[in-house]
Amino acid sequence: MNLVVMGAQWGDEGKGKLIDIISRDTDVTVRYQGGNNAGHTVVVGNKEYIFHLLPSAILHKGKVCVIGNGVVVDPLALLEEIKALEKRGLKVPASRLKISDRCHVVMPYHRVLDGLRETKRKNKIGTTGRGIGPCYADKVTRCGIRMVDLLNPRILKAKLEDNLREKNEVFQKVFNHKAYSFEGIYKEYFAYGKKLAPYICDTMLYLNRTIDKKKSILFEGAQGTFLDIDFGTYPFVTSSNSIVGGVCVGSGVAPTKIDKAIACVKAYTTRVGEGPFPTEFSTCLMEEIRTKGNEFGATTGRPRRCGWFDSVLVRYAVIVNGISDLAIMKLDVLDGLKKIKICTSYRYRGKVYKDFPTDFEILSQAKPIYEEMDGWMRPTSGVRSYRHLPKNARKYIKRLEQLLKVGVKYISIGTKRDEIIIR
Repeated sequence: MNLVVMGAQWGDEGKGKLIDIISRDTDVTVRYQGGNNAGHTVVVGNKEYIFHLLPSAILHKGKVCVIGNGVVVDPLALLEEIKALEKRGLKVPASRLKISDRCHVVMPYHRVLDGLRETKRKNKIGTTGRGIGPCYADKVTRCGIRMVDLLNPRILKAKLEDNLREKNEVFQKVFNHKAYSFEGIYKEYFAYGKKLAPYICDTMLYLNRTIDKKKSILFEGAQGTFLDIDFGTYPFVTSSNSIVGGVCVGSGVAPTKIDKAIACVKAYTTRVGEGPFPTEFSTCLMEEIRTKGNEFGATTGRPRRCGWFDSVLVRYAVIVNGISDLAIMKLDVLDGLKKIKICTSYRYRGKVYKDFPTDFEILSQAKPIYEEMDGWMRPTSGVRSYRHLPKNARKYIKRLEQLLKVGVKYISIGTKRDEIIIR
C-alpha cells in the first residue's frame, strides 16, 4: 500500500513522529515538496533528532529514503544533515538515500534575495530566509539550476553565468547590494555535486519500479495544507504544493498508485509567522500552551502562535486532500484545561460562514463561533488504549470526528515513539 502523510493545518502538526512510526512498515519514504524551511522532530528514547531535508525514516535500518523532484535542495544544508547523523553513528549510504536529479538547487543569491525582498514589503510574509521562494521562482521562470547540472561542469558554468548576469543587476540596482562573483559559487557548487553524485539519480523511475515490485511507499509532506501555494492562506504560504495533489508532480508517481491519505492535526491549532489566525489564544493561554507544547519552530526556533482547534479549517483540508484517516497529535497538551473550545464556524459582518473563506479580508477579521466542552483534567501520557482515555477526552475526539466527517486512527499523547494510541 502507498500512503501519504501530510498536515491539515499550518504545518508543525507532528508529522515527523507519525512518519517515523508508519515508515517502519513501508519500504521507501519520499519527501515530495518544500526545502530546509521545514523541520520534523523525532524522539527515540532520550535522543531527539531534527530533520530538515532527509525523511525521518532514515532512522530505521534498511529503509530507503528519497528526496523527490518537487523538493528544492540546499546542498550545504543536506551535507551537514548527513554529517550530523553520521557523527551520531547513523551511516547514510547511497543505497539508502536517493536524490532526484531534477531537484532544483538553492543558491547563495536565493537566500540573500529572500531577506532583501522581505525588507521591501509592507505586509511581511514571515519567510524563514532560507531562499526557498526565490529558488521556486527561478524554477517557474525556467532559469533554475538542478541537481543534475551540478554534475556537468559545462552546463553549470553556462547556467550560473547567465543567472549572475541577471541577478547582479537586481542586487546592485534594486537593493544596493554587492554583486556575486562567478568563480567562488561555481567552485563551491561543483564540489557539492561531486560529494552528492552517488545519491543523485532519476527517482521517478526508481519509485515506479519499486511499485512494480509490489513494495510500499510512504510520501511525506512538509508544512501543511494552509501553507499550500494554491489552497493556503495566500500570500502567507510556502512556495510549493503541500497538499496530497503535490505528491504526483513532486515525485513522478501517478495518482492511481496512491492508496490512502492520512492527515496530521494537533488537538489545538498553531501557526508560525504572519497571516490570519481566527482561533488564536489570548496572551495568557498562549504562553501556557506554547510552554507546555514546546511550540517553537524546529527549523527557526520561532515561537508558534497557538489557538483552539478550528474544525472549519481542518474540514476544508479533509476535502481537498481526500483524507482517509486522521491523526490527532499532542492531545496531552490539553490535559490540564477545565474547558476546551472547538471553532465550528466564523462570523463576519453578521453573516455566518461554515465553509473556509478565501477572501483575505473575511478571514482576517472573522470571529470564531465556538462550542465549549468540559476538559478531562487528568494526564493522558501513560495511556496506551483508546478505552482507557478519560471520558471527556474520548468525547472531544468523537466530536472532532463528527465535525470533520472522518475517523481518528492515531492519537499522540507525548513526544516519544511509544506515546501513541493506534485504534
